[in-house]
Amino acid sequence: MSLLLKARHIPNLITGLRILLVAPFLWVLLRERYDLALVLFVIAGVSDALDGFLAKYYGWTSEIGGILDPIADKLLLMGAILALGWLNELPSWLVALVVLRDLIIIGGAISYHFLIERLAAAPLMISKLNTLLQLILVCAVIIHYGMATLPSELLNALIDLTALTTIWSGTAYVWQWSARARTRVR
Repeated sequence: MSLLLKARHIPNLITGLRILLVAPFLWVLLRERYDLALVLFVIAGVSDALDGFLAKYYGWTSEIGGILDPIADKLLLMGAILALGWLNELPSWLVALVVLRDLIIIGGAISYHFLIERLAAAPLMISKLNTLLQLILVCAVIIHYGMATLPSELLNALIDLTALTTIWSGTAYVWQWSARARTRVR
């Protein structure tokens, strides 16, 4: 039976399709087609939930899926934040903060992996909250600029909460992995 025809590969296929969805999503977002961008963003979100459900419920997990799923999520979310920053719809300081946090985490993970031991990372709860707030912020900004004006207080609160959890989660990762590295080196 072909690799793509086995049921256990469905979550990876969905993840692959989500990765392919990133370019059209960013294209329509940068063209300021917010209605279509929101539709594609929601489709990506639903596909993420679907592949996660299938992988967990049926046990259709794989090492490649564990790598591709967060990459797909990060490509979509980071692409959206960068695009909205480019369009001046998110403050540049927030875009820089989000990018810096991810670069620090990725650099730390690579360093840990090659200098200490193989990395078996699991997302922290604060990181999951940060991702949720980033998703909500992206949706709110797309809705605000493309469909219905949202109260500026709401957008400012989302920006502030996203910034706070970005700093908090970045600091938590640095703290956790630094402590783990010190323990392993001793």
